[in-house]
Amino acid sequence: MPDPLQSRRTFAIISHPDAGKTTLTEKLLLFGGAIQVAGAVKSNKIKKHATSDFMEIEKQRGISVATSVMAFEYKGLLINLLDTPGHQDFAEDTYRTLTAVDSAVVVIDVAKGVETQTEKLVEVCRMRQTPMMVFINKLDREGKDAFDLLDEVEQKLKLKVTPLSWPVGMGQRFQGVYNLFEKKLCLFKPHHKQGEDETLVIEKLDSKDLETHIGTAAAKTLREELHTLMTVYPPFEVKEYLDGHICPVFFGSAVNNFGVKELLDCFVQISPDPLPRQTEERLVHPEEKKFSGFVFKIHANIDPRHRDRIAFVRVVSGKFERNKPYHLVRQDKDLKFSNPYSFLAAKKEVVDEAFPGDIVGLYDSGNFKIGDSITEGEDLHFKGIPAFSPEQFRYVINNNPLKTKQLNKGIEQLMDEGVAQLFIKEDNGRKIIGTVGALQFDVIQYRLEHEYGASCSYEPLSLHKACWVKSPDAAALKEFITRRKKDLALDKDGKLVYLAESPWALRMVQENHPKIEFRFKSEE
Repeated sequence: MPDPLQSRRTFAIISHPDAGKTTLTEKLLLFGGAIQVAGAVKSNKIKKHATSDFMEIEKQRGISVATSVMAFEYKGLLINLLDTPGHQDFAEDTYRTLTAVDSAVVVIDVAKGVETQTEKLVEVCRMRQTPMMVFINKLDREGKDAFDLLDEVEQKLKLKVTPLSWPVGMGQRFQGVYNLFEKKLCLFKPHHKQGEDETLVIEKLDSKDLETHIGTAAAKTLREELHTLMTVYPPFEVKEYLDGHICPVFFGSAVNNFGVKELLDCFVQISPDPLPRQTEERLVHPEEKKFSGFVFKIHANIDPRHRDRIAFVRVVSGKFERNKPYHLVRQDKDLKFSNPYSFLAAKKEVVDEAFPGDIVGLYDSGNFKIGDSITEGEDLHFKGIPAFSPEQFRYVINNNPLKTKQLNKGIEQLMDEGVAQLFIKEDNGRKIIGTVGALQFDVIQYRLEHEYGASCSYEPLSLHKACWVKSPDAAALKEFITRRKKDLALDKDGKLVYLAESPWALRMVQENHPKIEFRFKSEE
């Protein structure tokens, strides 16, 4: 491989649920030769599930509930692809994952257009000025007009777009796409039979070859539409894309493996090399000689037989080497890693070294927390890895007192993953789990039973918000704790949290205790 810095591409695929994100991931892995057969996300007939949906509950429900990390080689590059959950109940995992990538591909369903979760995820990317590409999927079905979709992307996602491929028809009339980036017409064959022979190089649009392959009416429409495109939309410039000012758009059908190769070929040419990352101390550049990285995700029981926890680390600078001691900044201690892993979803292999842009899995015996910095000695604190205030709360009830130890261990480990947050009431010691969405409660219950042998149920709890509280005034804080004891809890790190029953109660408390700071995000 050439220079490791220029040969790495790290990106996430994001979208609203059911837009075809995991299917697109499978097809990209197929092109990269990482898998031989693409799995299905939902199907009774196909026994092979999607590679990135490897947890048992994901296979049963046909949704992604955790980000999975996959590495594959394509055209001399090592591509690190992160397939994120689309469902809003798992948005926090996705937000954190976006801190670890250098660019993103946004998948949009041609029939549904831009949906709410897509808007939220794109907003997170835009805040970080992450370069984005759009893939409009499911063109083999009837959907919205292509120009209307581009308008929708511009208005709802506030992205300035420039199409790099354009559809010929749609649904029953779908004949293929014209690749503006490479001046090629790609003809569509239904039923997954895409091969190398469907690409025709048509440099000149007035060529009679166009009529021969797609018919007179379709050729006339295509020429008119391409003329409009060139008049209305700005020409594509790589620098504009890398600065996050312009967003290339591709059309295709992931399930039929169509339009995916065009997206990937363009992606490897224009996507950014590993980017620098901001820490509280300074900007860290990938070219620096000394290793640094941060933990953006922790996954318990990736292999349920071994009860292992894996911390996913994004390498930011230098070279990570196996068996070399590195400094865990928060705990001020040095650790050695004898079995660092790279991933193809649940399959993993030991790596001897990793470079900026790579995602490394480190075995964790309980040392790591999300947001931790690992360095070659320098005290750095990477910024921008959030923990949000939960929106749904329930008391945890232990169904089997003989398994209390297992339940406590399971809850502790699952909370460390960041899938949900644990609060322990100050007045009675009861455990409360808070999540961003209701589906998380089912996932936690399922995983506690199947991975830890512990059974739990929930008791509903009506709360509006959890706020982290602090104050420089010790007397004011002491008075607040005395007066509000029944509404206070500690999070898993021992930080004080105020549990507000309603917006009105929160407002009243803020007015009555002006010297107390209330935060809706835990400062990692």
